[in-house]
Amino acid sequence: MSKYLLNKFLFTVDRDPELVQRYREEPRATVEMWEAGYANRILNCHDGESSTWLRFDDVEREALATHDYPKLFDLGAHPFLTLTLFIAMFERDHGPMGFQLEYARRLAHATLPYPDIAT
Repeated sequence: MSKYLLNKFLFTVDRDPELVQRYREEPRATVEMWEAGYANRILNCHDGESSTWLRFDDVEREALATHDYPKLFDLGAHPFLTLTLFIAMFERDHGPMGFQLEYARRLAHATLPYPDIAT
């Protein structure tokens, strides 16, 4: 499991409106495409720099592919990254503050201390 890679996915997808829309409409295909093409790119670096070893495990891949943000939270994904990305994807389907309330409801099972979000 790599909290770094989960957070990198959430961060990079959230900053690209086309990826946000693609992830909303085709989550599994977007996760597969991102993992194959973006996962090993070094953030804030030119395209020539990359690593070769980063990949999601099956639990992470499934949580991302099914938009299971409570599971992502339980896996240690940063809650601000999940919240901002999922607001971008699903706020339009709810009334004012509707998605934020749904997010809080679905994460109500979490008690302190929260999962470690350090990467």
